[in-house]
Amino acid sequence: MTRDYEHYPDNDNGNLLWEMYEDGDDLTEPHEIEFSIVFETLEQAEKCALHLLQQEQKISLFQEDPEESGSNLWVLNAHVTMIPEYEDIEDLEEWFTRIATEFNGEYDGWGCMTYLYDTDEEFEEE
Repeated sequence: MTRDYEHYPDNDNGNLLWEMYEDGDDLTEPHEIEFSIVFETLEQAEKCALHLLQQEQKISLFQEDPEESGSNLWVLNAHVTMIPEYEDIEDLEEWFTRIATEFNGEYDGWGCMTYLYDTDEEFEEE
């Protein structure tokens, strides 16, 4: 299939969405997308978390394992259920970047789980 650069522009977001599409992910269905903001202190992360809760966002907060990451950063994820469309992701990235800056954090990108089901597979009875 030929890539439609209007729906999947040649940049990080467009490339990831195109990759998801090529892998068989149904991008017309809602996905839970995690937008991540990192903070150096728990206090900064908690202030931002309260702000996002007031904005009716579903969130999770955890500290990176210093042995694995080499840092003590706090990661705040906002979980947004949406149809993954390029323009909407771009808009939300801008919004989360502004919020991250307001609370002395750094926007760190987005991702989501993809589920691929092979409906043609037959199950054998034992």
